[in-house]
Amino acid sequence: MPRRSATLSSHLRALEAESIFIMREVAAEMANPVLLYSIGKDSSVMLHLAMKAFWPAKPPFPLMHIATGWDFRDMIVHRDQLTRALGLRLLVQSNETATAEGSTPFNTDSREWARIMLIDALKAGMDRHGFDAAFGGGRRDEEKSRAKERVFSVRSAGHGWDPRNQRPELWHLYNTRVARGETIRVFPLSNWTEFDIWEYIRLEQIPVVPLYFAKRRPMVDRGGTLIMVDDERMQFQPGETASERLVRFRTLGDWPLSGAIESDADTVEQVIAEML
Repeated sequence: MPRRSATLSSHLRALEAESIFIMREVAAEMANPVLLYSIGKDSSVMLHLAMKAFWPAKPPFPLMHIATGWDFRDMIVHRDQLTRALGLRLLVQSNETATAEGSTPFNTDSREWARIMLIDALKAGMDRHGFDAAFGGGRRDEEKSRAKERVFSVRSAGHGWDPRNQRPELWHLYNTRVARGETIRVFPLSNWTEFDIWEYIRLEQIPVVPLYFAKRRPMVDRGGTLIMVDDERMQFQPGETASERLVRFRTLGDWPLSGAIESDADTVEQVIAEML
């Protein structure tokens, strides 16, 4: 059973209640929603909230992971163990065509890589399964483009996003109606901050990938960015060698594109302390 913390602040309780309301609204109004599970800290909180929202039943929608084939191994282990323990349906969607053509993070521009392996794969997964709504873990404090997103963000029939075609969301009233072919991206964590996420993880004891915590790992310093050597596919540049560094990750993605930070914070409490 999802843990109910008796020590949540009124601020976190309000955020939790808002997120749960959004999830229940989608489940009630949309025909075929899905939760996009990226395995990171934000989607871990989102999954925890989904478990709370529909307890004692399981969430009435599957999870979908957009996998590139270059996810950290620790992420895949965490994903499989958690979804198996919770008894949840997990869908894995990839751009197999791009993989077969030899695309890798080492021979593809990072923006193009994100487009073909994440965005295009997501669109294909939405179409393949006929999903009309997708929960995402985006927060408005992450970057300027995120700040423009509504909680319920409409996508056109071709999965396009037009900021001029978004609906007002006054007084937490959400318009879930879509035209034929349109879909909605739903962001239950829109009003959370990174600090809120970590504090909620601490109080609710939510399991997260161990990469978020400091450990000695094989790293390469590439132009000031610390890249972890996660498997034998690492392509070293001339003069590069791996060395053990005490690091952790603030954000997780494909390991050749994810930069670590030097840190000795190996607990949630220490991670939070580094943010203050």
